[in-house]
Amino acid sequence: MATAADATPPSYHWAKAVKEFDESKMGVKGLSDSGITSIPEFFVHPPHALSDLKLISKTAGSLPVIDLAGLESADHRRVIIDQVKEAARTWGFFQVVNHGVPSPSSMKRFVPAFHDQPRDVKAKYYKREEGRGVMYASNNDLYRAEAASWHDSLQAWMGPEPLPPEELPEVCRREVAAWDGHARGVAEKVMELLSEGLGLERGRFKELTFSESRTFVGHCYPYCPEPDRTMGITPHTDPGIVTVLLQNGIKGLQVKHGGEWVEVSPVDGGLIINVGDFLQIVSNGEYKSVQHRVVANSEKEPRISIVMFFNLSKWRGSGHYGPLPELLSPERPAVYRDFTAQEFLDNFYSKGLDSKSFVEKIEIQN
Repeated sequence: MATAADATPPSYHWAKAVKEFDESKMGVKGLSDSGITSIPEFFVHPPHALSDLKLISKTAGSLPVIDLAGLESADHRRVIIDQVKEAARTWGFFQVVNHGVPSPSSMKRFVPAFHDQPRDVKAKYYKREEGRGVMYASNNDLYRAEAASWHDSLQAWMGPEPLPPEELPEVCRREVAAWDGHARGVAEKVMELLSEGLGLERGRFKELTFSESRTFVGHCYPYCPEPDRTMGITPHTDPGIVTVLLQNGIKGLQVKHGGEWVEVSPVDGGLIINVGDFLQIVSNGEYKSVQHRVVANSEKEPRISIVMFFNLSKWRGSGHYGPLPELLSPERPAVYRDFTAQEFLDNFYSKGLDSKSFVEKIEIQN
């Protein structure tokens, strides 16, 4: 299969250019702010990856919007459980309103506050030590991906071990901690509904520590002078249990539904929730983790997304993961085999972002 590198001149040193960009610590925002009119070659994606960029469905509908008001009313809660279950089964994505997060619109400012700082201020956080602490970088899979994508990220592991506040950048320290609390509260509400949708006890997912291992990510998608030649983030699925996302008003997120790409329009005050690969496995395939992508930003204002990923914690003494045993029966046998955390990590860090390669790897073939 042809890659983006195949289309570049023989004199172009791909690996050298990537390394120089990474070591400059300027990020994509630094490139954008410099006023470039064409993007570096290692950001150019191959034609097959860009062929459907403009093929957006006009008939597939729009992301379900679920109102969480009235959760404590038994009758209304049953309606919301059914709505969440149906959205998680069919779309794998939905938006929630009346979720209890105060003034989510005002929270959108703290991620730009970090990314707008001078390069030398941000540079002390620039590194590639994934899986712990605080990391600012452009493309966490820069050295593993087929081509780089047009975004920078600030990442912080907030649990299960509490992150010392002084490790967070001062410009957004208080706000990241606040978002951690807000996002966790919303995730726990949604996890209760998802658990009940499977016929389990309301608190089963919390009991299984599904809200403890979590990662904050603040993505910045700056203006791109050639948005038709690259991606904001390539099509992928999230690996964890659920993801909670707050985005500003710049469009760009697209979700695969019914074989077509659907553009996600931000809902005022809304938060986006999506199912991760682990939840698909844990639910034995009842809930679906689906492909999504972000197109490169053609607007002068950066696109901002504030994310909390909830990852699978150890819930079996054996250290193995797989479908929840209480969901299995002779009539509903396991769709996926058990696996270890190391098996998952080896798969994740061996390549760039992709779509459910691990889910497919552990699927039991009949």
